[in-house]
Amino acid sequence: MSDNPSVPPTSESEPSASESSQPTPESPNPTSEAPTSQEIIDRHLQVRFKSDGERLLLILPPQAEAEDAVGGLTWAELWQQLKQRLNAGDRFWQPHTAVHLMATNRLLDSRQLQSIADALTDAQLKLQRVCTSRRQTAIAAATVGYSVDQQSPQETLQQNAPSPAQVLAEPLYLETTLRSGAEIRHPGTVIVIGDLNPGSLIVAAGDILVWGRLRGVAHAGSGGNSQCMIMALQMEPTQIRIADAVARAPANSPDQYYPEVAYVTTQGIRITRAADFSRSQWFARRGEQSQLKSTTQDPKSEIL
Repeated sequence: MSDNPSVPPTSESEPSASESSQPTPESPNPTSEAPTSQEIIDRHLQVRFKSDGERLLLILPPQAEAEDAVGGLTWAELWQQLKQRLNAGDRFWQPHTAVHLMATNRLLDSRQLQSIADALTDAQLKLQRVCTSRRQTAIAAATVGYSVDQQSPQETLQQNAPSPAQVLAEPLYLETTLRSGAEIRHPGTVIVIGDLNPGSLIVAAGDILVWGRLRGVAHAGSGGNSQCMIMALQMEPTQIRIADAVARAPANSPDQYYPEVAYVTTQGIRITRAADFSRSQWFARRGEQSQLKSTTQDPKSEIL
């Protein structure tokens, strides 16, 4: 006659309807299986294609921040998934469709980007733009020659969350020449060691510095910051914009080019020689309008 209550009787037996209705925490309910957290994670760790109007989005799963983090695909696994999707029979896209690669926070080098582009080409698709929150990936994509849309990590994770104050990302440095059709979008300052050919575009939330010829379109202060500037060794823009102000180069080209700075005044966008422009002058122009007029030194300066 053992009346020891600490040992549960018939722990492996089938419960009867007359037994206590209090369930034990350890006993699973086979009739109401919920998906495990791992199953939920796995659904988001897949290479996906999504139709978006006339373009096709190639969405890569996010990269795990730590080596031992749960989830996250290696490059080999990601590449295998991509090949399987492209070789599948249920293609819903038309041949020669433009593809925007949504790389999120995944770190990709130029060889990996070229491999993705080659695989898309074999499937009669064309990689056109790379959207990423990683500066290294943005630099690699721009160097190879693709248009780039770089977002801050916060913007990538919380695209609908309002931000009370705009915080600029780290500057994006590019050592390349932007060809016609190339676009660079960055939530900070963009510095290009090279040229902007006609038909190329840079949109930056901060300043734009071109250590070369600016012959394309440059838009600084895209978030509305009119204190931003555009600088180039040779200013021949198709169009320049700073915040909401728009300007274009004068109709007559100068006999000689000098490094120049474009900035916003109360009268519109003004271009002046870099040698005549100083930081103290720039801060002074924020103040009174009378002080602004005394700083204008180049007859080419005022453009609208």
